[in-house]
Amino acid sequence: MTIMNDETREFVAMHRNEDVRELALKAKRVEGLDLPLALDQIAGWQIASKKLPQWASCEGIVYPPHISMEQCSSQFTAQYKSEIAQTLLVPVVTVRARVSDSAESDTLVAKRTMVDLTGGFGVDFSYLARGFSQATYVERQRHLCDLAEHNMAALGLDQARIVCGDGVEYLRQMDPVDFIYLDPARRDEHGARTYAIEDCTPNVLELRNLLLAKSQCTLVKLSPMLDWRKAVADFDGAVREVHIVATGNECKELLLVLGRPAHSDARDGVDGAGSRRCSAARVFCVNDDQRIDYDSASYTQGLRIGGKPLPEAKNYLYEPNASIMKAGCFDLVEERFGVTQIGPSSHLFVSEQQIADFPGRGFAIEAVGSMNKKDTKRLLNGVKQANIAVRNFPLTAPQLRKKLKLADGGTVYLFGTTMQGGDHVLLRTSKI
Repeated sequence: MTIMNDETREFVAMHRNEDVRELALKAKRVEGLDLPLALDQIAGWQIASKKLPQWASCEGIVYPPHISMEQCSSQFTAQYKSEIAQTLLVPVVTVRARVSDSAESDTLVAKRTMVDLTGGFGVDFSYLARGFSQATYVERQRHLCDLAEHNMAALGLDQARIVCGDGVEYLRQMDPVDFIYLDPARRDEHGARTYAIEDCTPNVLELRNLLLAKSQCTLVKLSPMLDWRKAVADFDGAVREVHIVATGNECKELLLVLGRPAHSDARDGVDGAGSRRCSAARVFCVNDDQRIDYDSASYTQGLRIGGKPLPEAKNYLYEPNASIMKAGCFDLVEERFGVTQIGPSSHLFVSEQQIADFPGRGFAIEAVGSMNKKDTKRLLNGVKQANIAVRNFPLTAPQLRKKLKLADGGTVYLFGTTMQGGDHVLLRTSKI
């Protein structure tokens, strides 16, 4: 299969680091050169060099059009999914490796199988497949299948098998496997973005029982906009783990691990009153190298009623990372890191002593004041610029900046928030 001819490949290699828009205008038309394809490859490699450095370092990779590159997983999130799969499937089933038709080796090798039912560009598949002896990629679009067949070979994934077909139909007829992965399309027939599970293609809620029957574990990628507690409840007791994945303090993915319920006769997600309940699942909050996990049944309320009083000495301020904010496990953060929430809905924490491993940003508090003119003058004390953030505050950050007549930037970090007693305060801090 030839996806790119020699003339196009040479052009890409020669102009890889140049501006794609300028190239489109000034490039000479050379016989045999497929310029649109070349420009896609140059743009794709430039995105991959930041988003997928391991793919960018592989010379044989062919990239799809720009929108597919923007939407595909990053190397960090793809590698994290691979970590999940390997953790779920330990210990592995082993079989004896045959060295000939008549003999068996004494060496035991892992024999594990997986299927990606929504292959796409294949980034997630390429990382997941590395932990399996047999890995099947299923995709309806022929041009993506052609790309995947080429790229998996370029990446040395000999265990990869490419199937062009409908993922749901393949699921219905396939033999059981150890692991299934799905990333439902989050756009409707008109191209508009969707978020609800039932509005995505395929609707994984409808496939729940079939997925449980066909695999030990299923990993489903969903929109980070979803309420993870509702998603867990919607799957009626089938969710074993919830992974909230952020990178660069931006929430990127919500991942659910589905598996057979521990007690299949437990009324399948319905409480004694006949209403839907949120089954307990292990929740993992990930933001780059900051990672915590907890039992969702133990920490679900955020701030406990009548929670910890604020310490007298409020020396340090902490802002949780995006995965913690999404999880809403603020009572867990209080308990595990010895900090105190500054207010019921402020989602900022304070402590007397510095907490070195807090999952988020830390600041040293230099001054605390109210919004009256005398206090703000004392608080700012000649400061002309500051980084401003607000949490549970009557003004937006731009409104507060305008009111205080401050430029953006500098080393001062100013937080507007509401304390436990309901007082609106400003906290002048410096980053730890």
